[in-house]
Parts: sequence; structure tokens; C-alpha cells
Amino acid sequence: MSTTITKTAFWRGIRDSAPFTLVAGPFALLFGVLATEAGLNLFEVMTFSLAVIAGAAQFTALQLMQENAPTVVVIISALAVNLRVAMYSAALTPYLGRAPMWQRVFAAYLLVDQSYALSHQKFETEPAMTVPERMAYYMGTCMLVMSVWYGASLAGAIIGNALPPQIPIDFALPIAFLAMVAPAMRTLPHVIAAFTAVVVSLFAAAVPWSLGLVIAGAAGMIAGAQAELWMERRA
Repeated sequence: MSTTITKTAFWRGIRDSAPFTLVAGPFALLFGVLATEAGLNLFEVMTFSLAVIAGAAQFTALQLMQENAPTVVVIISALAVNLRVAMYSAALTPYLGRAPMWQRVFAAYLLVDQSYALSHQKFETEPAMTVPERMAYYMGTCMLVMSVWYGASLAGAIIGNALPPQIPIDFALPIAFLAMVAPAMRTLPHVIAAFTAVVVSLFAAAVPWSLGLVIAGAAGMIAGAQAELWMERRA
């Protein structure tokens, strides 16, 4: 009976995450194409996607690599973009923290925005779920999205290698960033954080080694956090 219940939870996770493949697939496809255009070979593109599994961080790193930024700047910037995942992990710990270590390690590797959002909401609305059920549901939310991400990255890399070099697709990278950022502008602190980061990045454009992006990101996070605290005090 227990195995049947966990299998059911797993397939519910698969089912609930299915709509997100409509977003993850095109982004992964675009990443594969742009990465090959930036000079990465098929092995490097797939290693990138398998190791990082984070659209925003991958696009950020790719942009900096195209600008010949130092490796340490590329790594710091990608980590800064992915800082939110640490908060996701902390928020899921009360629900999954008692799972076996190997499961938690695997869960940490697969943690992305979609799996966090679906799982946290499910665990909040169904507090009676056991730890094995929660882990099964969480893995279900990860597996389909990750499979699509890897497959579309591979397809994009193959397409990118086949495209004639005279076809200009550089414009696609900033458009991809805008498409990722726009849906996140849901509250005033989000807007303030984004506006601050944009303004600071313009003033910091001359900072060497593309460190202006790191400075702008930190300024945006500070401004957004301060705006959120200010709104909480007024409430």
C-alpha cells in the first residue's frame, strides 16, 4: 500500500509540472542554440546544462563568457543569480529534512523554481502527507521538467551547430532575459529591485571585468529587501 501511495504522489508531481514544460523547453532550446553560437561544443553545452540546471544562471554566465569576463566573475555572477535557491532549500527543509541523506542530496541537485513552487504549495495545503509521499511528489515535479530541459538543450545545441554562421541570433539573449524577468514583477519590492539593478548597472557599466553586473545585482537585492521591510512596517 505504501509503495502504491508514493507512486501516486510521484505521478501527481509529474502531472502538476507538465504545464511548466511549455516554458522550460523553449528556454532550454534557446540556450543550446546560443551556447553553440558562443563557441561551446555539444559536450560543453550538455555539461553546462547537467551541472547547473538553472536557466537564469546559465544565460547570465553565457552573456559574461561572450564578453570575455574572467572565470571568477562568471562564477560569482551565476551564484548570485541562484542565491534564491538557497532560500527555496531552507523553505523545503521542514517538509523533506527527515528524508534519507541520499534522497536529500539528489533533491538539492534537482531543485528549480518550478519544483519548489509546486511542492511548497502542495505541502502547505496537504499537511498530512508523509515524508516519503512528499519526496515522491517533489521528485515527480522535477523529473519531467528536467528531462525536457536536458532534451531541449541537446536539440538546441544540434540546431545551433547546423545553423549557418551568417544568421544573426545575438538579439535572442536579451529577449530571453526579459521573458524570464517580466513574470517575476509581481510586487512593488520586485519592481524596485529590478529598477535599482537596471539603474546601477548603467552607472557601473564601466567597471572592469563586468563586475558592474554583480554590483547591480547586490544593489537590487538590498533595495528590494528594504522595500519589503518598509511595506511590512506600514502594514
